[in-house]
Amino acid sequence: MSEYASLEDFIARHRRLFILTGAGCSTRSGIPDYRDADGQWKRARPVTYQAFMSEDKTRRRYWARSLIGWRRVRGAEPNDAHRALARLEARDSVELLITQNVDRLHQAAGSARMIDLHGRIDLVRCMACGRRSPREELQKEFARLNPDWLDLDAAEAPDGDADLEGADFSAFVVPACRRCGGLLKPDVVFFGENVPRDRVDAAFRHLDQADAMLVVGSSLMVYSGFRFVERAAGLGKPVAAINLGRTRADARLALKVEEACESALSFLLSPEPASGSIQPARLRPYRSSAFVSPAEPRRSRQQPGADN
Repeated sequence: MSEYASLEDFIARHRRLFILTGAGCSTRSGIPDYRDADGQWKRARPVTYQAFMSEDKTRRRYWARSLIGWRRVRGAEPNDAHRALARLEARDSVELLITQNVDRLHQAAGSARMIDLHGRIDLVRCMACGRRSPREELQKEFARLNPDWLDLDAAEAPDGDADLEGADFSAFVVPACRRCGGLLKPDVVFFGENVPRDRVDAAFRHLDQADAMLVVGSSLMVYSGFRFVERAAGLGKPVAAINLGRTRADARLALKVEEACESALSFLLSPEPASGSIQPARLRPYRSSAFVSPAEPRRSRQQPGADN
């Protein structure tokens, strides 16, 4: 039996939370997740980094489907799970929020102390010169070069993909980098690709400073997220999880809530106590350049290279 009476009790007893979120946090916003309640794939595995980089046909297929799927991601809005976690940060109870999602909905809800572990779907990166540019800019170029594709529609899939089956992708035109003619790739970490080492190290530093870890909407089947539970357990920090179904870390959890993320976190959106009531002491506001997302265009410092 858990020593914690509830999720509210867990959060109240740990004032510096390290939070990791996954696809289950964004499903209420209309962005599908990858896995079922048993942690198994719901659909075919996503395209791998190796296939994208080596096969022209894979890149055409990916970008043609993305032309359709991006429209839905672009229009997605934060849901109550995103808003609740932003409220928790506003109460100064978040050491860091790290997300496996690439949709930027946490930022749209107001979260700032965070790292986009798997990058940003709203940016495109040239794999030759490193130039980053807005995904919307590329969308306009796709429309100009492929006008016959604009009226197509398809069922949505995770991370800006669309189930555009049966189409002939061979004629789909994919532009090159405007600066150097290099290959363009969404600025996200594909399956089979390494998360940049500096992101992992920055997250580890914050985990070391946290009181506890909270997982929201992730099965943790991918090691890029599970490694943080391993680290927390090794440091003796309690870990709680909100997830509909099995997680890879079930045996290590101090508390598990099998409920939709927005429902489980709804207590954080309750009205604040009335003015004049006794309030818990607030911690000193935390400021650190580490909260500049490593996937954003480089503005503050040189970034180290990538690793597992």
